[in-house]
Amino acid sequence: MMAYSEDHIALAAEYALGTLDAEERAEVEAMMSADKDFTAMVEAWEHKLGVLNQMVGSVEPRAEVWDKIRTATGLAELQAPLVLPDAPQPVAAEVSEPAAVVEPSNVIRLSSEARRWRNVATLTTAIAAALVAMIAIGVYQPDLLPERIRPRPRTQVVEAKTPPTPAPSAQYVAVLQKEGGSSGFILTVDGASKNFWVRRVDASAEPGKSFELWLISDKLPQPRSLGVIDSGDFTARPVLASFDPDLINAATYAVTVEQAGGSPDGKPHSAPVFTGKLIETVPPR
Repeated sequence: MMAYSEDHIALAAEYALGTLDAEERAEVEAMMSADKDFTAMVEAWEHKLGVLNQMVGSVEPRAEVWDKIRTATGLAELQAPLVLPDAPQPVAAEVSEPAAVVEPSNVIRLSSEARRWRNVATLTTAIAAALVAMIAIGVYQPDLLPERIRPRPRTQVVEAKTPPTPAPSAQYVAVLQKEGGSSGFILTVDGASKNFWVRRVDASAEPGKSFELWLISDKLPQPRSLGVIDSGDFTARPVLASFDPDLINAATYAVTVEQAGGSPDGKPHSAPVFTGKLIETVPPR
């Protein structure tokens, strides 16, 4: 691609911006028809400045605005001065030295260049303001920008951290068995949560009867019911949470045979069938 002067670059930008007069636009279009590189430069300016057209809507000026523009630019109809036929004609004074002659073409060229560079300065300011506006919109309201210049959302990958493995709590077990040695249930208690599980080993309730678990301690006025043992293999209960840990660890656990659904008044109605005490099987870390 050939190198172009600043005047050529300014012409291409003004052509894209639409600030050239008819003669200058014809000059640019003639250059475009003969020089494909210059055409590419004009199209590049049109691409850059096209964003401004998308952000600003068209507004039709009022008729009086056009009248003021024509008056300010000297395009309004001028009245011809009145010339008297008998008026004396001015006599040119003799000049001892020849006056400097300014070529009209130089005046026109200098005026055109000055106007062009004023337009370039205005164009540069407009581009800078548009860029600032686009950056602000891109940060706070990116949906207002055209899709092709809208910033892409950033995805931040956060490495998931494996939670630390909780330390095992102490575990306590009691084998509830008959006086003769036959095991009926295994009681397991978690030292941290105080939840317990009862596993049925070799015990079957009579029809219309239920097994009920009791906590017996010298610190309690009477045995405290821990609930009816379910008919399945396992029964889980959280009721030990209200008791002191020392009481839980030292107490005796007993199973009685009660009417279906358990004791109606919170008291055992038969002698214990299975009993046992807790032993520590897993110490706390």
